[in-house]
Amino acid sequence: MNVNKSVRQLKGMTYMLTQQTMDIIKSTAPVLEVHGVTITKTFYKNLFEANPSLLNIFNQTNQAKGRQQTALANTVYAAAVHIEKLETIIPVVKQIAQKHRSLGVLPEHYPIVGEFLLRAIKEVLGDAATDEIIEAWGQAYGVIADVFIQEEEALYAEAENRNGGFRGFKKFKVVKRAAENALITSFYLKPADGSALPEYLPGQYITVHVEDPNEEYIANRQYSLSKSYDGESYRISVKRDNKNTPIGKASNYLHDSLQEGDEISISVPAGSFVYEETQKPVTFIAGGVGITPFISMYEKAAKTNNASVKMIHSATHLNEHAFETELSTISLPKENVHYVQYASDTNGLITKEYLVEQVDLSGEVYLCGPVGFMQTVINALVELGMDRDRIHYEFFGPAMNI
Repeated sequence: MNVNKSVRQLKGMTYMLTQQTMDIIKSTAPVLEVHGVTITKTFYKNLFEANPSLLNIFNQTNQAKGRQQTALANTVYAAAVHIEKLETIIPVVKQIAQKHRSLGVLPEHYPIVGEFLLRAIKEVLGDAATDEIIEAWGQAYGVIADVFIQEEEALYAEAENRNGGFRGFKKFKVVKRAAENALITSFYLKPADGSALPEYLPGQYITVHVEDPNEEYIANRQYSLSKSYDGESYRISVKRDNKNTPIGKASNYLHDSLQEGDEISISVPAGSFVYEETQKPVTFIAGGVGITPFISMYEKAAKTNNASVKMIHSATHLNEHAFETELSTISLPKENVHYVQYASDTNGLITKEYLVEQVDLSGEVYLCGPVGFMQTVINALVELGMDRDRIHYEFFGPAMNI
């Protein structure tokens, strides 16, 4: 997505709103900060009751964990705070548009979402949500929705126009399964029709249609591509949910049922959390299965960066460090490239003292893993004096504030 184009679009569309409308939107920010999640929970509940087919698009695991509701509440609140300078939220727009394209969100979904979002605001806030407020938010939503629709169409076109590209979803065949450790299994995928394999950037992901015959709806899951592009196959590496809860149904189904020779539907690779080439020191810090997007990033950095490049993989036990041989091989040819394992029998969280020893705070840090893990590392790095702009991170799922 062209960020400069997005900025121009948001600036231009903001001018379509009157100052009175923007003042009304800004005045609702304190209320949204307090009641935002209640509004978004109400929104999703009503939306799915009236439009159950949308359950084929939305990730119900993120719904069950409350992550999707929180992410949407944060986005709505950010829009209210920055309504006069919507270009401020371009990073959020960029990330969400990538996810929407990967999931197959279409222009016709936006009016439905808008209708139920305004209804939820009215339902939760009651008389405090005056007709004037609802009308102002309706206008603001229309502006923001138009930006997403345009950006997502550009992403659909870009995906379709790649060598081997396509729009929406396409069948891929499982050509290999490989157990990485007791919990993680990798699946190697090739286009079922024998066509070219669309290229991707280090760190990007695909969306997989998990079609369990025992479930009423398709489960969409986004998995990082866990190896560098080679033109031959994609690889996703899926962690089994050993708690056997409904939240882990999709991953467990893939482990138990997806065999070599089977076909699944996937989307063209997407994602804005990618490695940006630099000659500054770079440290990748992964928690558990958060290692998957970093394998291709680490390999790219090892090949192109002459400064220090380090891969730190944290897990609760040493035998849970998947891809150990692969990552060690990447580090071997060059003296400036290092792969380090960190293990804790309790929670796998990295201490501030360890970060002081291992991270060059003058460089860039890429971070991926469970939310608590990332919170701990980011807070420690900031306390050590690292600029937040040089800490890059990605959630597995909806974007939430740390």
